[in-house]
Amino acid sequence: MDVFKIKGEFKPAGDQPKAIKKLIKGFKEGLRYQTLLGVTGSGKTFTVANLIEKIGKPTLVIAHNKTLAAQLAQEYREFFPDNAVHYFVSYYDYYQPEAYLPITDTYIEKEAMINEEIERLRHATTQALLTRKDVIIVASVSCIYGLGNPEEYKKVNMKIEKGQKVVRANFVRELIDIHYSRTNSDVKSGTFRVIGNAIEIMPVSERILYRIEIEDGKINTLKRIDAVSRTIISEPKIFFLFPAKHFITEDETAKRALLSIKEELTERLAELNKVGKLLEAERLKRRTTYDLALIREIGYTNGIENYSRHFSDKKPGEAPYTLLDYFPKKKDGTPDFLTIIDESHVTVPQIGGMYAGDKSRKDVLIEHGFRLPSARDNRPLRFEEFEERVGQVIFTSATPSKFEKEHSTNVVEQVIRPTGLVDPEISVKPIQSNGSYKGQVYDFINEAEKAIKKGGRVIATTLTKKMAEDLSEYLKEKGIKAEYLHSEIKTIDRIEILTNFRRGKFDCLVGVNLLREGLDLPEVTLIGILDADKEGFLRSATSLIQIIGRAARNVEGRVILYADTVTGSMEYAIGETARRRKIQVEYNKTHGITPKTIIKKIKDITDTLEREHHQAVNLLLETDKQLFAKSPKKLIKGKKKEMEEAVRNLDFESAAILRDEIRELEKRL
Repeated sequence: MDVFKIKGEFKPAGDQPKAIKKLIKGFKEGLRYQTLLGVTGSGKTFTVANLIEKIGKPTLVIAHNKTLAAQLAQEYREFFPDNAVHYFVSYYDYYQPEAYLPITDTYIEKEAMINEEIERLRHATTQALLTRKDVIIVASVSCIYGLGNPEEYKKVNMKIEKGQKVVRANFVRELIDIHYSRTNSDVKSGTFRVIGNAIEIMPVSERILYRIEIEDGKINTLKRIDAVSRTIISEPKIFFLFPAKHFITEDETAKRALLSIKEELTERLAELNKVGKLLEAERLKRRTTYDLALIREIGYTNGIENYSRHFSDKKPGEAPYTLLDYFPKKKDGTPDFLTIIDESHVTVPQIGGMYAGDKSRKDVLIEHGFRLPSARDNRPLRFEEFEERVGQVIFTSATPSKFEKEHSTNVVEQVIRPTGLVDPEISVKPIQSNGSYKGQVYDFINEAEKAIKKGGRVIATTLTKKMAEDLSEYLKEKGIKAEYLHSEIKTIDRIEILTNFRRGKFDCLVGVNLLREGLDLPEVTLIGILDADKEGFLRSATSLIQIIGRAARNVEGRVILYADTVTGSMEYAIGETARRRKIQVEYNKTHGITPKTIIKKIKDITDTLEREHHQAVNLLLETDKQLFAKSPKKLIKGKKKEMEEAVRNLDFESAAILRDEIRELEKRL
């Protein structure tokens, strides 16, 4: 039986069949690196989906930002609805790493805000990898950062089976040992509560309750229950409960780790004292002793990851465990999965640059007595370590960089789009005002109004975040519904902004480099590239080609480069676009193809969450139908009390469901 199966009415078209055939041939020949050079809108993701289906191995898709990863995860879910497609990104909504600035003698403590939903998705990822073969993981570069030992994580999962003999007290202790927290209020992800002889648990990877009823020293019933409506979904005979944290350590290992940390502290203090760094020695002694006391007493301390090498039994300098270690291996220990590096011209340098930045920050902390030298081993992988941990790799990009070109023994070009769409027409206009011409901003507003009037969406790209924010406000003042998008906006908010843009809730999106790669926006008919002649990273030939590609998913797509001089990068981008356009036009003419705008469903990574929320609201409305008929005002009053109670218990998910039910009941009243 095939491991993966694509569902849907689409079949490979344009250059896709040829690209699929060549890449599969390269894979079977054991080629280490291949490149799919696909123009924007040529369906690189669909080509890769066909590869995954035919190769039949677990697959890691790496994207260079969370927004692109979310979009890719949604696309692969549509292609493979019956397979396990998961999303793995950093779970921080906000992250300020620990640092020390010697010049100003400023110590910056680590600050982080963890997104619980993304943490749940990370656990779902690792559990799928350890229990299934039909797995596609779409990840950001966070996949090369430290994660717990997969063997320990897998080893301590609890097998819970109907008829199994249990002692309730021991069962509760086992739950606590794998980091589940006991609660007396509503059960949330990673918690459990005991009600008489029943135990209710919410696995950290789900939003479903498992109710375990114990009778005569054995599990009498197992139930999967909707956490909001309390309706029984199913009664499984068995399920596996994985730990609530990725970092799992056995008691003996923990004891050895504490001794090892103490030994390292003694050695480091001797080194610091020897060179006269008495202040640094005292600081390190006080901080590490405090951390050790906390770890010994409660099993945790803020910054415990800095001691990860001791807990994982790794040698100094050895690579940490990462998500890559959760993927399957062959008998000889080599990786047995496919790796796709999406938008590789950006993602490859990002993977390669993580280690040096992290090391530089850690070196300063160690030198000044804030951390032990072993803190260096809590780090991202070096690029050569990354290469060792992945098998055969396929790069995908419209503009492959030097690395891909030099390392790939097979470069497959995909220029023809299945839709017959051709690269957009490009025009160049001045930045500065001249006579009746008022300059780039005024001209863009004029062109944007024309495009919007025809039902299109427009994009403006600027050089700075401040510029994006200011232009967005200015466009609003001029009557154009606009929003800005840049790296300071939270992950889920970014996805929501893009979805609202596609839905037409606003017409103009203003951004910086986040708008370049992989954002699939077929409604866009106009892109204005402001200050196109300002040579640099954001206006390099690669960047310009990527921006231009955003307009290649719509028949009406066109691009305006605002520039007072034509730079070398502009010249190359315009020339390459013209070359591709010529090939595409000739192909369409030969095959009698009329270009069609891409029609794509407007979905995002939060759709599932919204759907579950609405289902819960509708279920409550159905349940309360009779009570509403008898005494509607009394029912609404009671629901408001329930909502207030949920807020007091910090159960905002239940509160939101109750809020929406109250609104609907009030409408009916």
